[in-house]
Amino acid sequence: MITRVEINHARLGAERHPEKAKRPDNPIQRKPDWIRVKAPTSPVYRETQALMRANGLVTVCEEAACPNIGECWSQRHATMMIMGDTCTRACSFCNVITGMPKALDSDEPRRVADAVAKLGLRHVVVTSVDRDDLADGGARHFAETIAAIRAAAPGTTIEILTPDFLRKDGALEVVIEARPDVFNHNLETVPALYPAIRPGARYYHSLRLLDRVKQRDPSIFTKSGIMVGLGEKRIEVLQVMDDLRSAEVDFLTIGQYLQPSVKHAAVDRFVTPDEFADYGQAARGKGFLLVSATPLTRSSYHADRDFAALRDARNAKLKAA
Repeated sequence: MITRVEINHARLGAERHPEKAKRPDNPIQRKPDWIRVKAPTSPVYRETQALMRANGLVTVCEEAACPNIGECWSQRHATMMIMGDTCTRACSFCNVITGMPKALDSDEPRRVADAVAKLGLRHVVVTSVDRDDLADGGARHFAETIAAIRAAAPGTTIEILTPDFLRKDGALEVVIEARPDVFNHNLETVPALYPAIRPGARYYHSLRLLDRVKQRDPSIFTKSGIMVGLGEKRIEVLQVMDDLRSAEVDFLTIGQYLQPSVKHAAVDRFVTPDEFADYGQAARGKGFLLVSATPLTRSSYHADRDFAALRDARNAKLKAA
C-alpha cells in the first residue's frame, strides 16, 4: 500500500529558499507509478533517526528530501552531511537550505565517527554543503572526519561526496591525502543546462576535479552522477559519459530529477525505466566499472552493496589484464 503525504510545496520553497521566493511557480507534476515510494514506518528507521538527533548530526537524506530515506534508514544506512545544513550555493534543483552558514563545529568529526561506529556500518557516505565562505572550502574538515572514522571504525570503508572546491587552491589535495576509499563529485547535469541548473559551478572544473583525483592517487575509486528529466538530450548524456571516462571515472549513477518545491526547476519529463536501462547499457559499454541507472538511483543509494561490487569489478579487471 502506498501512503501519500500532503506537502505544501509553496511554503516549503519560500521558507527554505528565500532567494527563490520571487521566481514564478513551477507546478509539481504527478509522479508516475514507477517512482512512488512508501512512507517510512520501520522501527529501525526511527532508531536511526534518533541516533542522528542524539549526535546532533545533519543528513543529506533529510535535507535533500531523498525518496529512498525509508528504505535506507530501515537498514541503518544514513549519509552524513557535514559542515552544517546551510549551503552557500543556490542550485535550482537542490532542496538544501541556502544562505550564510554558521562557523564550523570542531567536534563534528568525532560525532560522525561515533554514529558510524554505533550503527556498525560497513561503508559510510559523507557529504557536505558547499562552503564557499571557507578559505579551503571545508577540505580540512573532510580530512578530519575521515581520520576520525578510521580511528573509531577501522573496518568501515569511506565514501565522500564533495563540493567542487572552486577557486580553493590546494583544497582537493588535502582531501586526497586523507585517502577515502571512494571520491564522489557529481556533475549533476549536462553542460548546456549548467547556467540554469547549477549556475555557481563550472562543468569542466568539476570534470577536471575528478581527473586530478585519479591522477594523484589511482587507488581511490572515483564516482560521479547526473540527473535526467531536466530537459537534456540523449546525445548530451552520452557525451557526459565519454567525458567522465576520459577522466577515468569508475562509477556512474543516473537518476530521475524530482522537483522539491514549486520554486525549484521544473521536471521536464519523467524518464521511463526502459530509457534508464538503455543509459545503463550504454555506460557499461563505455567502460565504467559500475553503473547504477534507475529512476530512484541517488548518489549514496545502496552505497555499501555498490562498493563491494566496485571492488570486485576492479579485481576482475586486474586479473583479466
